[in-house]
Amino acid sequence: MDAALLAAIRSGDRRALSRAITLIEQDGAESGLPAPSAVIGFTGPPGAGKSTLISALIDVVRSRGETVAVLAVDPSSPVTGGAILGDRIRMQGHVDDDGVYIRSMATRGHLGGLARATRGAASLLAEAGFDRVMVETVGVGQSEVEVMGLAEVVVLVLGPSWGDQIQADKAGIVEIADVFVVNKGDRPGIQEVERALRETADARRAMILVTTATSGEGVAELLTEIDRLIV
Repeated sequence: MDAALLAAIRSGDRRALSRAITLIEQDGAESGLPAPSAVIGFTGPPGAGKSTLISALIDVVRSRGETVAVLAVDPSSPVTGGAILGDRIRMQGHVDDDGVYIRSMATRGHLGGLARATRGAASLLAEAGFDRVMVETVGVGQSEVEVMGLAEVVVLVLGPSWGDQIQADKAGIVEIADVFVVNKGDRPGIQEVERALRETADARRAMILVTTATSGEGVAELLTEIDRLIV
C-alpha cells in the first residue's frame, strides 16, 4: 500500500479510504497492512434481518460517541460484477453521519460468505481509526464460515422461522457463532428457535439473545455482550 495513501487514510480522508479499498478489490494491493483487530462479524441466512440489526447497532454505537465502519458483502450483479447494494440501502439512514462509513463489497464469485478483499478492507478501516469495524456476510446459508477467520466475535442472526432448519443442520455457521441472536422477536416462533439453539449455545458457552431490530429492543444488550467478548 502506497505510504502517502495510507497516511491520508490515517488522517481521516474518507475519499482516500474509498480509493484504497477499490485498489484492494481490483488489484489485491494490501501488502504491508497489519491484521485487522476487534472485527465483529454478522452472519446468517437471508431474511433474518442482519442489515436492519446492524443499522440499529450503529444507532447505539453513535449514541455512545463512538465511530463505526461497516463492510456489507453483497451478491455480485450478473451484469456489472459489482455489488447489488441491498445491504447498504437498508442502512441509508446513516449516510449523512461523518462518524459512520458503510461500504458494500461484491463477492465476485468468492465462496464462504465474504469477498476476497474483505480482510484487507477491514485492515484499512482499522487504520482509519474507527472505533468499531463490522462485517456482514453475504447471507447464503450454512457455508458462511470464512468470517470466523476474520472476526473476533461472530454473531449469528436467525429469524423466527428457523427452528426446524437448525435441528436439521447442526454444522456450519451454527457451530462458529459466539453470540446467537433471534431477531424479529415480535413474531411467532421465537421460542422454537431458542430451544433448537440451546444445545449448541450451551456447548459454546454462548448467549442467546432476542432482538427486534425495527424497534431497537434488545440491541443495546447485544452490544454489551459483544463488548464482553472482545478481548
